[in-house]
Amino acid sequence: MGDALWQWDDLVRAAAGAADGTPDDSITGFSLDTRSIRRGEVFVALKDVRDGHEFVGAAFAAGAAAALVSIDYVRKPGDGALVRVGDTLKGLENIARAARARLSADARVIAVTGSVGKTGTSAMLRACLERVGATHAPEKSFNNHWGVPLTLARMPADTRFAVIEIGMNHAGEITPLSKLARPNVALITTVEPVHLAQFASIEAIADAKAEIFLGLERGGTAVLNRDNPHFERLAGKAKSARAQVVAFGRQAGADVRPSRWDIGAEGSDIVVTRGGSSCAYRLAAPGAHLAMNSLGVVAALQSAGADLEVALPALAIFEAPQGRGARVTLALPGGGTALLIDESYNANPASMRAALATMATLPRTLYSRRIAILGDMLELGGAAEELHRDLKGPIVDAGVDLVLASGTQMRHLFDALPTGIRGHWEADADALTTSVLDAVRPGDVIMIKGSNGARSWRIAEALKKRFAASAA
Repeated sequence: MGDALWQWDDLVRAAAGAADGTPDDSITGFSLDTRSIRRGEVFVALKDVRDGHEFVGAAFAAGAAAALVSIDYVRKPGDGALVRVGDTLKGLENIARAARARLSADARVIAVTGSVGKTGTSAMLRACLERVGATHAPEKSFNNHWGVPLTLARMPADTRFAVIEIGMNHAGEITPLSKLARPNVALITTVEPVHLAQFASIEAIADAKAEIFLGLERGGTAVLNRDNPHFERLAGKAKSARAQVVAFGRQAGADVRPSRWDIGAEGSDIVVTRGGSSCAYRLAAPGAHLAMNSLGVVAALQSAGADLEVALPALAIFEAPQGRGARVTLALPGGGTALLIDESYNANPASMRAALATMATLPRTLYSRRIAILGDMLELGGAAEELHRDLKGPIVDAGVDLVLASGTQMRHLFDALPTGIRGHWEADADALTTSVLDAVRPGDVIMIKGSNGARSWRIAEALKKRFAASAA
């Protein structure tokens, strides 16, 4: 059946399932969504908000090669080859485990977690490693209980480097995912007050992030942010797991530390030193937070045995992912333009501060007015009101000229702002959209940020649709 990601018999065995039929096409991948499934992929019928078994027929109609279904699923007319298992999520996990096991002994898996910067750091690692050898990484921010096994199941057997993003919002979530991925290198970007609704303290968040060390392969490396106040706590957890600790950051005790640190509006120029050697690189994506994460990337690349001279030039053309700092030029009526900084995918206090500081690096000569479009930061528990109000200082420091906000928590911040920069507040992002569209004028830089559940991304999409957008 030609080149295939999985041979049928191997896949059935890996899933610990039973075959019901044989596919006509080669197995080329896996999908959970019939709206985007491609020919040759296996549809995985997970039971979540909707039962995936309702969509098996649609998957085959769209070209699925097979479907992973529960053992009691009743075959329908038009269904193709099935792999029957007791539980489809566990079946997917079994396939993921087999995919990790079939990698060669010299393959290296890098797992990435952290309160902020997981996806951007994973994207930087992927861009660098693709220059060195066959690299596998998630298509999107697939970092939860189904995203990690899905990413692993899609991993080709000849992969030399894999980047696996692992997220969490409660204790105990990372442990099984790390044990599934079995990383050789585990990178924690930082620990910040995120998901406080599920944790008693930020120290508890650090402990939950440290679960990533529990899946490390023997002789594995923990890459940690030396500048984070929880470094010692994390390092202790890593050493308890018998991991080698490599620290990155600007503090003197960091193993990977910049001797040159030029952060500009259009990117950063950095020279890092480690063990008496040094290397220079350009990071095209702007922001001190991305520059800091790039130090972690350097440490992880070295720990995985990648050639830095080959890998790091990728950062010179690296762009921030969509919704995480991507820049878009908006064409306004009359021939003028404005700049959209799309940070709308998610938000927490640390990433809000970073996004505001990055916007402030843009010179007034290019963009004369700074607009912040802010949505609620979710899952902050009892500290939510205070943490929202505390953004007043970073907003003033960034020289923001106008704030438009949505959400019940953002109202606390909005009311605390100086009168001169308070634009408009609405209960939700959709209600705020018209005010945003009316406010934009030539020479503006507009930064949009909020938690995913706050739906601030809908405002970003409305701006792009109204004002024919192009990559900046």
